[in-house]
Parts: sequence; C-alpha cells; structure tokens
Amino acid sequence: MATDRRLDVLRAIVSQYVHTREPVGSKMIAATQDLGVSPATIRNDMAVLEENDLIYQPHTSAGRVPTEKGYRLFVDTLSEIKPMSAPEKRAIETFLGQCVDLEDVVNRTVRLLAQVTRQVAVVQYPSLSTSTLLRVELVDLAPHRVLLIVITNEGRVEERMLEFPQQVPPHVISFLREKLNDECENHTADKVRTIVDEIRNQAPSGHQNFVEAVCSALTELLHPTAAESRVVIAGMSHLTRSHVDFTDIGALLDALEEHVVLLRLLSELDEEHSSGDVHVSIGTENPDGAFAETSVISGTYGTSSGAVAHLGVIGPTRMDYGRTMSTVRAVASYLSKYLAS
Repeated sequence: MATDRRLDVLRAIVSQYVHTREPVGSKMIAATQDLGVSPATIRNDMAVLEENDLIYQPHTSAGRVPTEKGYRLFVDTLSEIKPMSAPEKRAIETFLGQCVDLEDVVNRTVRLLAQVTRQVAVVQYPSLSTSTLLRVELVDLAPHRVLLIVITNEGRVEERMLEFPQQVPPHVISFLREKLNDECENHTADKVRTIVDEIRNQAPSGHQNFVEAVCSALTELLHPTAAESRVVIAGMSHLTRSHVDFTDIGALLDALEEHVVLLRLLSELDEEHSSGDVHVSIGTENPDGAFAETSVISGTYGTSSGAVAHLGVIGPTRMDYGRTMSTVRAVASYLSKYLAS
C-alpha cells in the first residue's frame, strides 16, 4: 500500500511541476490528490522518494521537484498512454487530409506536432531506398536538356536536370520513358537497379550515352546517400519559452540546426522499435551530450513492410509525457496510413 501511495505522490509531483514549474509541497498534494492521508504522511513518503533519488529539494523550505530518475519511473509506470480524444483525432485527420503530396504532408505534420505539443518537432522524409517506383517522366525542355522526374508510391517527387552535347530525338526519349515505366513500375530501388542494367544494353544505336545518363540518374535518385536524408523541424521558438529549464540552451540550438545529428539521434533511439511504437529518452539517456537536459519522444512510421522514417518531439525534461506520447503515436499512425493509401 505504501509503495503504491508513494508512486501516486511521485506522479502528483511530476504532474504539478510540469504544469507550474514550482516545487511541489505536501500540502499542495494533500489538497489536490485524493490520497486519504495527511500532509505529514505525504512528507514521510516524499522523504523516502528523496532517499531513492526520485525527487530533490532545490532549496531549503521548498517543495520537491522530480529528478531524471523520477521522470523515468513516472514514464515507465504509466499504465497506458491515454489516447487522443475523438475531436482531437478528427482535427488531425482534417488538417493532414488536405495534403496534396508527400512534401505537403511532411511539412504539415511537423507544424502540427510542434503546435499540439508546444515543443520542437522533427519529421524525417521516408527513405527512397525502401519505396517503390510509381512513375518515371522524361521531359524534353530544350535541344540539349532533359528533365528526369521520379515519383514514388508515397507521392515523393525527385528531379534531376540532364544536359547532353547533342540534341536527343523525341522518339528516343519516348522509347526510354515507355521502357522504364513498363519494366520498373511498382518495383523497389534494388530491383530497379537490376532492371536498368538490362535496359542499358537495349539502347538505340548512337544514343547509348543518353540511356546511360538517364539510367544512372534514376538509380542515384532511388538510392540517396546518408547525407541526402532529409528532415524538417518546427517549433524552435518554443525553446525560448523554456530556456529556464536549460543551463546551456546554446549547445542544444546548435545541435538542432545539424540535421545529421538529428537523424543519428532518432535512428539510435528507435533502432529497436517497430512502426507505431513510441520511445522516450530522458536527459543523459540521450546519446548526444547536447540533449542531456532534454527528453526526446520519438517513433517511426511506414508501410506494412516495415518502418521507413522517424519523427519525434524534443523538449525539456519537464514536459507533459502522457499527452506528448499520445500525440506522437497518433501522428505516426496517420502517416503510416497515408503511405499505405
């Protein structure tokens, strides 16, 4: 009974501190929580929690605030993540349902996450290497220029301008466009690479260089390097309102500007989690020292074949964990549905 009550006291301290940023005292807990015990008993429970390094007293005569270890126990003992309400889910679906393509849905998603959680939001674009090819377009723009357009099943569009020393006849462009679409449609990047190797050998006489250039560009667009992985970020202004939670906000801001750092952080945190799971990393649990005073709530989204990209929320350890976890999970679920549609 005492252990359960102490957990309730810890939950009360975390909840109150998250919303007020003021140390929480025993009288406040007794007045706001139906624990059925006196403030004196609550003070005894708080003493035990402090001995176990779950809370601490910032200064004499003050109430208590959670430690990093206390936040971790709080998150680990959440019986369940409270789902978003039906109106909240409808609002998300309505807002994201207006998207016209993948670019639009990613940008809307990151803004939505930042707005709902009031934290920094990060969304990674799906990797092209796990996508399937939907359509290839070759547009003859000028006598020596051809625009290659690659469209994937998720609605992602990649382009590359190709220049040639001599004009490419329209019938050669049409031949290659039809050949690529007939043989590569609905195949993964790895399969497309194998197919274009065969198409290279079928190039019309005198136009091998053109076919080679297009085939090489296509495989490169479908196999981006790690440096080409993209993320979008929103909500940086929320950090200015939480600057009191950090001793060195400058290092954090610098890290957030480095997209490679963000990609590595999300990948390392979620590498053992499948699509739909939510992972919480608190304080020094984060692998990068710049995030030692933050909590990162992250997840993955993708198709039924597996997770293809990450998304997450970054903020001070003093955050509303239940609501933020629920939001990340709901948005990840919607993005997965979008990719599957």
